[in-house]
Amino acid sequence: MRMVIAGGGTGGHLFPGIAVAEEFLRRDSANRVIFIGTKRGIEHRLLGPLGYALREIDVEGLKGRGPKALIRGLYAIPNSMLQSRRIFREFRPDVVIGVGGYASGPAVMAAWLMRIPTAVAEQNALAGNTNRILGKFVDRVFLTYEESRGPFAAGKVLVTGNPVRAAFVGALAQSSPAAARRGLLIFGGSQGAAAINKAVTEMLPRLKTLLPPVRIVHQAGEREVETVGRAYRDCGIAAEVTPFISDMVSAYAAADLIICRAGATSLAEITAAGKASVLIPFPFAADDHQTQNARAMADAGAAVMIRQSELTAERLFGVVKDLWEDGRRLREMEQKSRALGRPEAAAAVVDACLKLVQPNGR
Repeated sequence: MRMVIAGGGTGGHLFPGIAVAEEFLRRDSANRVIFIGTKRGIEHRLLGPLGYALREIDVEGLKGRGPKALIRGLYAIPNSMLQSRRIFREFRPDVVIGVGGYASGPAVMAAWLMRIPTAVAEQNALAGNTNRILGKFVDRVFLTYEESRGPFAAGKVLVTGNPVRAAFVGALAQSSPAAARRGLLIFGGSQGAAAINKAVTEMLPRLKTLLPPVRIVHQAGEREVETVGRAYRDCGIAAEVTPFISDMVSAYAAADLIICRAGATSLAEITAAGKASVLIPFPFAADDHQTQNARAMADAGAAVMIRQSELTAERLFGVVKDLWEDGRRLREMEQKSRALGRPEAAAAVVDACLKLVQPNGR
């Protein structure tokens, strides 16, 4: 079988696609996968080292663009669909999955027009506009959250959870027992998050009062790593402050509590790890979808949500202190987080795709 995974742009779209590709290839060594993306997306630099082929199309985003950029983006759509069509004629895929990002729309529509079985994966609690449109045409819609069902025909929907790479899930099974941990993990995405960095550094004098000492790992981003590191040193707090965490498995495994944004991939990893979290959604994400993601976690009792507009050092420390001093609540949050995790998500997506290509699967 041959599969095309279309989309990317950000890790939140790309990493679930990689998890699906891994599972698909694990099923049969004769299976083949290629990705369709753009030169500007994260896929351009990540897929090659992982051994995946990337075919690029010329497409731009439409939402939030000025008039000239919007017109340019609209004109690019027919060409990007023709490019996708040429890729499909050459590769002859059995199924095409859109995982979100600029390349997802034209590639999935081109596949639909060619009568190739199609699917889309929606990672967020609030479905994006592109997937809402594509959902009217594709054969299957894979959702992370039950809350996302609304815009889609019930017969197409499968709530699978957000796929996480098998190595990640397997390594987390070796996580330290709760009694051996006393860790706080802070991150704001690959580039860091200035608002989180500011609130955390301002609360450090208060954080120092927590006993026993807390082991802190803080991904501050390249631009602020020196400033954040200096703040810890000035307060006499030993912390691992880094621009980027390459071994997230170890970072999750050693943590009792996580402070971070509410991107879909981060939340999939947090729930796969079964960790309690304080979520500070990025308020400028498309359609404010991170707030919807964080609310779903908070409503389930797995996280505490603080809006960025309400984020202060005092507020953040109050939440951290309350959780740190209430071990029972922290463990309950871990259990509820783990209950939301779907380590079998990639397998469920692949199972559904295999059914699509059977003679009576459509």
